[in-house]
Amino acid sequence: MKAIMLMFDSLNRHMLEPYGCKWTSTPNFRRLAEHTAVFDTCYVGSLPCMPARRELQTGRYNFLHRSWGPIEPYDICMPELLSRRGIYTHLISDHGHYWEDGGATYHQRYNTWENVRGQEGDHWKPRVCPPETPPHYGKSEPQDEVNRLYIRKREEMPLYQVYGLGLSFLEENWQADNWFLQLESFDPHEPFYLPDSVRAADPDYDGPRFDWPSYGKVTEPREAIAHCRRQYARLLEECDRCIGRVLDFMDAHDMWKDTMLIVNTDHGFLLGEHNWWGKGLMPLYEEIVHTPLFIWDPREGKAGVRRKALVQTIDLAPTLLEFFSVSIPGVMQGKSLRDTIAEDAPVRQYALFGMHGRQVNLTDGRYVYMRAPKRDNSPLYEYTLMPTHMRALFTAEELSGMELAQPFSFTQGLRTMKIPVEQVTNVNGQISDATYQSYLFDLEQDPEQQHPLSDPEVLKVYTGVLCEMMRLSDAPVEQYQRLGL
Repeated sequence: MKAIMLMFDSLNRHMLEPYGCKWTSTPNFRRLAEHTAVFDTCYVGSLPCMPARRELQTGRYNFLHRSWGPIEPYDICMPELLSRRGIYTHLISDHGHYWEDGGATYHQRYNTWENVRGQEGDHWKPRVCPPETPPHYGKSEPQDEVNRLYIRKREEMPLYQVYGLGLSFLEENWQADNWFLQLESFDPHEPFYLPDSVRAADPDYDGPRFDWPSYGKVTEPREAIAHCRRQYARLLEECDRCIGRVLDFMDAHDMWKDTMLIVNTDHGFLLGEHNWWGKGLMPLYEEIVHTPLFIWDPREGKAGVRRKALVQTIDLAPTLLEFFSVSIPGVMQGKSLRDTIAEDAPVRQYALFGMHGRQVNLTDGRYVYMRAPKRDNSPLYEYTLMPTHMRALFTAEELSGMELAQPFSFTQGLRTMKIPVEQVTNVNGQISDATYQSYLFDLEQDPEQQHPLSDPEVLKVYTGVLCEMMRLSDAPVEQYQRLGL
């Protein structure tokens, strides 16, 4: 048996045709939906990028104990478990965070890996004097301006290089047995950059460049907002073209009979909805946390079907382990989705999701409860044996208040560092008042989340469920304290 995962970063469910979008062009996602079980109620667990990938490997929520960080020494990881059972694992990615301090332990869990350079501000090509930055809305970074000089044609785009390497792997290995290939592209993550030779003209816009929105409130004029959305949609079309190349290969080599295919993402991205850009400062609205998921399981043969069961990122590791007949460790909170693919069997009633130090959120697919911390957002700690941030080690000052915690149920008897967090910020060093507001939404009556409820009976029920879900996740006691529970 074989398995392929096509993972995209910041893939917006609501902008894909199989999920009802009428203005984007994603014919290969439509084609994918005809080949797979399409999940209508899939939610993230932990955000953003590397916390989601830790869940992908470990099948456990990350955000209650840790922010952005590496795989830990006590983590039991899906690709390692596969490798130990003779399943060859290979990662191909242009996701630059894998090669930074805060992600440098992930790729080495695979037998082999290939990295493609050049996305976002990747410290790639040298230029002592960077090029002049043109007028623009949103963000710009000198290193990104340098990188763009070397990405002038479609085949030079990191996205296409990832899929080119993936197709080379398939050409070499499609007849072999017992392998897992993970193709992971940074696109359509911002910046929504396309080379001039690929970018289509936008006759409805003549303003400054705008392909990299800054996380925060929308301040740009209406025509710029629409232009930025169209830039995302164009990059999404390129992702769609790459999916089509894999589908073509699977068709040509009759791989559907013995190859699992998973197409997924880590989270979505706000493009002006709720008057926000991004995914960090604001409440975690549906556009961010309600994600697309497509799975083909050759054993079940379910194609062109919809699945309503509530599933999450933490379910993907158990699904792959079960597919390859590898035992699922008891510390994994996720569940294999085989029966859900076969007959929409439920695997959970409630799902937790969130970012470390912000609201702790709960959904059952209809209601979403966002529980905010107290104004001082304390106490709060990082639990880790790998004290690194995204691009740097913890400082000596940060570690000066460190103590050893008692083991958690998932740390294999190990005591972790317990490091106090003085101020919780997002990756841009900002914090928003939106962090300190609780909300309850009825998605059935209010799918756009415009009208928070204040029903005391419903709030009481969901507060109790939230506490129980946190207990089942072995949440540290201060998480209850900071949430006023």
